Amino acid sequence: MKKLFIAFFTLLLTACGGSDSPTILKPAASGLPYEILVVCNDDFWIAPAGRALYDVLDTDVPGIPQPERSFRISHTRPAGFSRLLKTFRNIIEVKIDKTLYTQTKFKFTRDLYSTPQVIMTIQSPSASDFQEYVTKHRNTILDFFTSQEMNRELRIVEKKHNREFLDSVKAKFGCELLIPANIYGIKSGKDFLWASDISNHNSSIQSFVIYSYPYTSTENFTLENFLQKRDSVMKANIPGGKEGQYMTTEHDFVSMRETEFRERYMQDVRGLWSMENDMMGGPFVSHSVVDEVNGKVIVVEAFVYAPNRKKGDLMRKLEASLFSLRLPADKAISNSIHIPEIIIEENDSTAKNNK
Repeated sequence: MKKLFIAFFTLLLTACGGSDSPTILKPAASGLPYEILVVCNDDFWIAPAGRALYDVLDTDVPGIPQPERSFRISHTRPAGFSRLLKTFRNIIEVKIDKTLYTQTKFKFTRDLYSTPQVIMTIQSPSASDFQEYVTKHRNTILDFFTSQEMNRELRIVEKKHNREFLDSVKAKFGCELLIPANIYGIKSGKDFLWASDISNHNSSIQSFVIYSYPYTSTENFTLENFLQKRDSVMKANIPGGKEGQYMTTEHDFVSMRETEFRERYMQDVRGLWSMENDMMGGPFVSHSVVDEVNGKVIVVEAFVYAPNRKKGDLMRKLEASLFSLRLPADKAISNSIHIPEIIIEENDSTAKNNK
């Protein structure tokens, strides 16, 4: 009986429901999405090196009409880094010691005190080297924590999503796209699908669209072509409540970034939309890729209407679902529903735990 109890207890300790599932030994992570706790001495935090890190984190969410901070920033001294604070979902530990470190570098540890959690350690021999390093690698820091949060959201939507919309995407485009289950109203058009929670009668509206058109050349991916295509598709498929009202794009408030996803080119466009002859408007983010199997450009987009409300976290939550797009050529890829993480060095203990 004693051996049976030990075996059962061991099973309970080792069993888990995935990397985001709290276990008996590791509680659920605390803190809100996009909240970061910085652990460093008080004098360092108010000095130029600490202010440099703060300024990196204190950037605006891109593509939002009003300025909104990318991260909620908290700070604690190492001596105050209590058991409760150690459960924060995102932590940056600053370690300055010229006797231990000869160069400045990043390391990270996953799920050390809670789940899901990531701890980035920035170690440096001096405060001046630290300041120069974080300023130079600001995008690495921002992209690292943003990808962590979006992957957490992806794992949620992977477990619970709108199956009717997924089936419609498969039937119309031969692709897969997972969106939150609460966004369930679906409208279909020619090479077009729109899902929205507009029927919930909320003060805000969340929407996804997917549409396609033939791929001809790289000219498909100019900003001018994107704007022309988007305006024509939205005018035909998303009308307003009255005649002469339809969705359009604010051409002066749009930015384009050429990037890569799953080793293929991706056009990332974000900016503002508005309703022609109406006062409605808000932010959108759009991803365009080539479906090589069918010779088409696939465009997936999220947009919101949320007057008198902050939109940054909401847009990033919706944007995470865009990365769930799986084209016909991706179907043989296992575990492909995730955003590639920024590569920084893992702590040795983490590497061992992940084997």
